[in-house]
Amino acid sequence: MQVLRNGRRAGRNRRGRRHLHLNVMLVLIVAALAVPSVANASGLPYVALGDSYTAGPGITPVSPTAPAACGQSAANYPHLVASVLGLSLTDVSCSGAKTENLANEQYPGITPPQFNALTPATKVVTLGMGGNDGNLFGTLLTNCTALDYGQPNVGAPCQAAEEGFVTSTFAANQAPAEAALKEIHALAPKAKVFVVGYPEITPLNGYCPTAIPWTTGDLRWFNLDVQRRGNTLLQHEAAANNATYVDTFTLSMGHNACEPVGKRWIEPLIDSLTGVPVHPNALGQKADAVDVGLSLLLHGVF
Repeated sequence: MQVLRNGRRAGRNRRGRRHLHLNVMLVLIVAALAVPSVANASGLPYVALGDSYTAGPGITPVSPTAPAACGQSAANYPHLVASVLGLSLTDVSCSGAKTENLANEQYPGITPPQFNALTPATKVVTLGMGGNDGNLFGTLLTNCTALDYGQPNVGAPCQAAEEGFVTSTFAANQAPAEAALKEIHALAPKAKVFVVGYPEITPLNGYCPTAIPWTTGDLRWFNLDVQRRGNTLLQHEAAANNATYVDTFTLSMGHNACEPVGKRWIEPLIDSLTGVPVHPNALGQKADAVDVGLSLLLHGVF
């Protein structure tokens, strides 16, 4: 019995030390977000793939190693996570990228396929992609604004006009997204792969015509049937393809583009302080870094 008690105590002590280690690392992640990011060239090879929500356009300082057309920030979440965890970062995220640009050039002669960054030596991959597929994000920003701007706050005109487009676009995007995850595993067979979701952009309940001039109904529809639905699809695709889904939505709730300066993590459509409307600001990238960094730690990336 004494042996059993000692064994249980030792097990609890090991778990306690692991939890303490994770808690300490989380504190370090949060604390390190206040200092400039410097990736460790000798750390585990980490490749960041993604679109503008990964690249961080409009956030200074600009990454000196990325093409100017990509608008990549040296303070985006890949850089912040690499700095805190001591990873050797190759960040090929680029504003406007679609899943097709993982295997094909986005800007011919300027941006090689993002998959080119993957090698058998890669140990960590984050993928933040999908919002531009089928021109989903840009189409909704343009069409919802055209329908709602200057109109009474009644109903959900954009939902009525675009719901079918959203459904068909999500359906068309599933197979390419899953194929991309399979190819990541083929190109980087030893890597742990993390699919990063999107943060909250519009409120579940709210009205902010001076920030995003949509009706309350359309803001709610975008939150529920575009964002949450899209993130759920990303989560299912990750689970089906040996990848880990990183939820950035939950932490960001209440920090959407309708909130005031200092509280919002997404800049509004009107009067964006970064010059890049409806995209994460520096606070949003820091919050994403906490979510991504903690997920890496919880899944054995040290």
